[in-house]
Formats: sequence, structure tokens, C-alpha cells
Amino acid sequence: MYKPKSLSAHLTAASAELQQNPDKLLVFAEGGNTVATGTASLSFEYRYKLNIIITDYASSEDAIMVPLLAWVQVRQRDLLDNVELRKTGIGFDVDYNNHASVDLPITLALTERVIVKPAGAGRLEVLHLAEPQPTPANTADFWQAYAGAGRRALCGAQAAQESTG
Repeated sequence: MYKPKSLSAHLTAASAELQQNPDKLLVFAEGGNTVATGTASLSFEYRYKLNIIITDYASSEDAIMVPLLAWVQVRQRDLLDNVELRKTGIGFDVDYNNHASVDLPITLALTERVIVKPAGAGRLEVLHLAEPQPTPANTADFWQAYAGAGRRALCGAQAAQESTG
């Protein structure tokens, strides 16, 4: 599994407090399942709860939550896009130690897709797939969409040529 290490590195890089004392960041993967389809392929998916605990944290909780959400946006986007997962996919508590620090436990529902395929000579290749990313909005200046009979959409260089000729 690569996501626990990835998130730990991301949060540490984003927080001066964690850079100074990385032992404040504890990471546990719990309640995991391996989901496979029962086909000839050995490919599968990890599903688990990632528990992060930041102990004796004296900075703003926002300084953790904003980088965490930026990481989720790339590494586990369905926690933001899926209406049901949005409700419970990212959880947290704040345990006030005193007036100066808190313990901040955070829980994320994570998945990791793993492709297993033959690599020759009886060996298997194991690949951890990146998360699917949304298609960026088309920002090309030349795109035009028309509705109705006899009209067509022009794009790119074709649109530029036809508008000048």
C-alpha cells in the first residue's frame, strides 16, 4: 500500500510543526479488506480505514485539513465527488490537551487498485494504479457548439481557417 506513506509525506511537507517533530504524526491502516473478483486475474483492491493521529499539535487544524483535502483531491477523489462518501469518508476528532495543543485523530476511507499481470518466466508484475482524474474543462478559444439542423461544431485550426476564409 502506498497511500499511507504518501499522505504522511504530504502532511509533513505542508506543516512546519511536523517537519520539526515528525514523531507527532502517527499513521495506522485498520479494518482492511482485499477485494478480488474471483476471475483468472489476481488483480484486486485494498479497502481500509487510514487513521492518522497528530499528537500535541499547537498549530491551526486548518493547516492540516487544507493539505489533507488537496491530497484527497488527487489520491482519493471519490471522497469529494461521491455524495455518500462525502458524508463519512473523512472523519476527525479534536482532543484538547490544554490551552496550547490538541490531539487530532483523522480517519479516511481509502482504496487502492492493484493490477497483477504475467511478466514472463512465471513471474507476476504488480502495479498500483493512480486514481482516475477528472477531465479538465475545455478552454480552447476556438470551440463552438451549435444546436439545430444543418449546423456543425467547429474546432481548433479548422475553426480558425473557416472564420478567416
